[in-house]
Amino acid sequence: MQISKNFVLHEFERSMVAERKNINNKAGSGEIKNITELCYNVLEKVRIKFDEKPVRILSGLRTLELNRAIGSSDNSQHISAKAVDFEIPKVSNLAVAIYISTYLSFDQLILEYWKNDSKDINQGWIHVSYDSEETNRKQVLTFDGKSYTNGLPDTKWSGGQLIN
Repeated sequence: MQISKNFVLHEFERSMVAERKNINNKAGSGEIKNITELCYNVLEKVRIKFDEKPVRILSGLRTLELNRAIGSSDNSQHISAKAVDFEIPKVSNLAVAIYISTYLSFDQLILEYWKNDSKDINQGWIHVSYDSEETNRKQVLTFDGKSYTNGLPDTKWSGGQLIN
């Protein structure tokens, strides 16, 4: 099922853990609505900004059973399909997170498993959620694998280009 110009429902339902454990991870009408909002308000805009490079969905919808199977919180916005983990191969996750935090409406943005001293621009991934224009918190966090800090890491620039 096509959700938006560049995204299909299967991308958000796909889960290797669900397949291995025979867990039904299919979206209902409410989850499809939330995925659609996430696509139009965040993901399609990210794709346009970064030269139509494909956005790779790492984790979208997680039913409660799947969410528990991977050891995640029962409060996760993935359960209601309001959150997605993604990356754009060969584009800095930090650059994408900066764009989202500066220009888009979102509920929560987490730069996950980011380490400032790494040279890997695709280390970790981006977690972003969208609730509604009225209720989005615009919470920005960075997770280094051990703890969360408010905001995004300090950026380093050279010749007008982001270098971290």
